[in-house]
Amino acid sequence: MKVTAKKNEQVANLIFGEIYPHYLNRIEKNGRTREELNQVIEWLTGINEEKLQELIDEKVTFEIFFQHANMHPNAHLIKGVVCGYRIEEIEDEFEVYKKCRRMEKLIDELAKGRKMEKILREEKK
Repeated sequence: MKVTAKKNEQVANLIFGEIYPHYLNRIEKNGRTREELNQVIEWLTGINEEKLQELIDEKVTFEIFFQHANMHPNAHLIKGVVCGYRIEEIEDEFEVYKKCRRMEKLIDELAKGRKMEKILREEKK
């Protein structure tokens, strides 16, 4: 599927703090913890737990959330399909959508029981 400007804008305008509980619910149902979820988010975005809570409390959108992010240099290694979209095929012009789908891919892997060292991707030497 192709991402559209409208779809990118819809995701960009979602309130991060309203979606976060859904992420948490999903991973906790599968035996994972809030700490693990926050670790994955921090690895990807550089946003620590304190800043994460601050952004949730401020009710920021995904667009603003990702403006605070310092994306991990290995984020490009996150590949695969999320919600019918192949992450590596999402055009760079839809940056917020791409970042959101990368984060969701990591959360999916966490929920499915993947080992943390596999989720937090390292460059192959």
